[in-house]
Amino acid sequence: MRIGMPINYARDFHQTVEGLREYEEGGLDVVFLPEAYTFDAVSQLGYIAAKTSTLRLCSSILNIYSRTPTLLAMTAAGLDYVSGGRFMMGIGASGPQVIEGFHGLRHDAPLARTREVVEICHQVWRREPVEFHGTYHDIPLSTEKGGSGLGKPLKLINHPVRDRIPVMLAALGPKNVELAAELFDGWEPLFYFPERAGEAFADALRAGRSKRSAELPPLDVIVDAKVLISEDDAELAAGRQQVREHLALYIGGMGAKGKNFYNDLAGRFGFADAAAEVQELFLAGRRKEAAAAIPRRLVDGVALVGAPGWVAERLAAFAESGVTTLNATPLAATHQRRVEDITALRRYVG
Repeated sequence: MRIGMPINYARDFHQTVEGLREYEEGGLDVVFLPEAYTFDAVSQLGYIAAKTSTLRLCSSILNIYSRTPTLLAMTAAGLDYVSGGRFMMGIGASGPQVIEGFHGLRHDAPLARTREVVEICHQVWRREPVEFHGTYHDIPLSTEKGGSGLGKPLKLINHPVRDRIPVMLAALGPKNVELAAELFDGWEPLFYFPERAGEAFADALRAGRSKRSAELPPLDVIVDAKVLISEDDAELAAGRQQVREHLALYIGGMGAKGKNFYNDLAGRFGFADAAAEVQELFLAGRRKEAAAAIPRRLVDGVALVGAPGWVAERLAAFAESGVTTLNATPLAATHQRRVEDITALRRYVG
């Protein structure tokens, strides 16, 4: 199992990146940089590439709407070049709150759009003259779609480091998970409960893998988990509270009723009643009560907050369920403790 870590874009980015050297020395394998409606991830990933030597870099995620497919491919090729072949492009559909609310674009047909994006990216990286006429992307733009008729198929000028850059899909819904298992190198669900992952994801993964090309490597299953290794009861209680608040934000507040992917996932994990209560409380502005309504079983299932032996056992359960990369967010109060926790995870997985 690889050990990864998301970068917190809300803190001082320069200071955060300087601290990555210690994580790198402690055995960290990959860093994930999110992009929502923040500073762009691309410029910061380039900065990280220049400041590190072995860490793999992953965008987590670049949405498929606000950049054209060819620009996504160009960006990935550029980041792969400046990092010496260490980049993985994480993409996803995001949601209407960001795509329509911030970018002013329609959030429609995520599955079909994602499939088209991947096919176009592979053409670019193989340095083929790009020609694609799909439902949502028309390259070169035809006269039927409003083009002048002057556009010609072009191929990437530069020679990419790799003609197939790994692509990761962030996905929770069954159809999106199936697509990840069919076409992608990696799949990232946000919350993952090892003992209940089969109920939530197995059918979709099986359907996708049945259509997966033999040329593709085994699917890299990349899961997020908050991590705090301690034997101090007060510290652990504070860590679990952070997990509760994080879960409540997503299960309760990321989308309207009936349009919240994370609430649906909690239901598939067996917590439908609790998820409904959390959403009611959160949307009513009662956030503390929403966090308190998160079941302890859910907190312990998706997070690694506990004594060293317990965390090692839970980590083994993640690996046994098929996880190949753990994207760990350390919760300790100091940088040194956070580095120690990531180093311990590396030691536990060998």
